[in-house]
Amino acid sequence: MFLSRFTNTLDAKGRVSVPADFRTAVAFDGVEYNDAFDGIIVWPSLDGKWLEGCGMALVRRYQSMLDNVQPYDNARTAFERAFFGESFRLSFDASGRVSLPKELAEFAKLDKQVTFVGMGERFEIWDKAAYEVKVKLVRKLAKEARPRLQALAEAGAETSLARQKVSEPGRGS
Repeated sequence: MFLSRFTNTLDAKGRVSVPADFRTAVAFDGVEYNDAFDGIIVWPSLDGKWLEGCGMALVRRYQSMLDNVQPYDNARTAFERAFFGESFRLSFDASGRVSLPKELAEFAKLDKQVTFVGMGERFEIWDKAAYEVKVKLVRKLAKEARPRLQALAEAGAETSLARQKVSEPGRGS
């Protein structure tokens, strides 16, 4: 799981050190799925001028979800192009760095200071200054959304409890 926030330097050759915690999360994916790929998957975000990344476990999950959609469905094809077609496999060097392709760095307007943001199953890569602006807005939105999330969590717990009672004959009657 990708947690926390780290800022590292993007060098003149486009190399950046991936946080050790993120490399560990990716390595765990590799062990779990017996995958020899030692690196990350990175693509341009569909939501703004930053990059998104993950390990192979999330790539497999996305493929599994798409396997449930008709092969020539327009939404499926669009997602396949935007995610699989625009993604890059970036291998770690001996120092734990990856070389960001120039087109990705330009898309996200990355310059010198790069911020990695853990998002659970995936992470984001931002220009440091752009993320500092965004995080202020995100914290405000998260605070405002907290009651709604609590209500959803409670509704989910009630639904789970109801399912449990139905699946356990003789309970509650």
